Amino acid sequence: MTEESPALYVVPTPLGNLGDITQRALDVLRQVSWVAAEDTRHTAPLLKHYGVSARLLAAHEHNEEAAAQQIVARLNDGESVALVSDAGTPAVSDPGARLVARVRQAGFRVVPLPGPCAAVTALSASGLSEPHFLFYGFLPAKARQREDALRELAGLPCALVFYEAPHRILETVESLATVLGGARTLVIARELTKLFETIHACLLGEALAWLQEDANRQRGEFVLLISGALESGDDLEGERVLQLLLAEGLPVSQAARLAHGITGAGKNAMYELALSLRKGAAT
Repeated sequence: MTEESPALYVVPTPLGNLGDITQRALDVLRQVSWVAAEDTRHTAPLLKHYGVSARLLAAHEHNEEAAAQQIVARLNDGESVALVSDAGTPAVSDPGARLVARVRQAGFRVVPLPGPCAAVTALSASGLSEPHFLFYGFLPAKARQREDALRELAGLPCALVFYEAPHRILETVESLATVLGGARTLVIARELTKLFETIHACLLGEALAWLQEDANRQRGEFVLLISGALESGDDLEGERVLQLLLAEGLPVSQAARLAHGITGAGKNAMYELALSLRKGAAT
């Protein structure tokens, strides 16, 4: 951190494990005059733990414009400010984007720090092989709007990444299966970096039952990661060949490997589809 001019520092904080804060984040928090926090009651103990004495001001979704004016005033007085959310990187499916825009419009520097982000943390452990991903954040809370949003995403070949709260996890997973079908891979990542961290991969059609088997699986903050859609052309031909191979009694793994080799369709996609087709034939 330099003192050449006042700035707004966007500072990621740990998702849960306090050891995940960076040295640079600590340096900034200990040198700024103010910390703008999504929830000051949540952030105060965190700052105390790290020995940070900066003053707190509230900056949440309900007061973002007013908080932005207050921060610009502090910057005009020559005081630097750090922006934090309750966990992870501010302004990524959290308050802060409008505030950052107002600070930039006022002509002050906005300095982003790298650090914890639940979406990227989950993606790194998902095993999904798509070369691209789309981070959506939170889906709409109402069922119709949620399913409409998913239909717009259904044909994308990239991995899809969502956040979800515990009180909506069951209905969201049900919507995902309804709109996207049961053959895709879903990775459920919950309570990342915390004591009860869970990362579970399954077919989307099996996910609701897995969650319902144990109420504890429905607790905590969730990242949901879904494999991309089967593309037209090679993957459609791959599905046709796969069905023929399975009908001949070949094992799932062998049928998927051959369908991939014959048509060029995605190997992982063929394996997931083979599992789904074999399960459907058994019921």
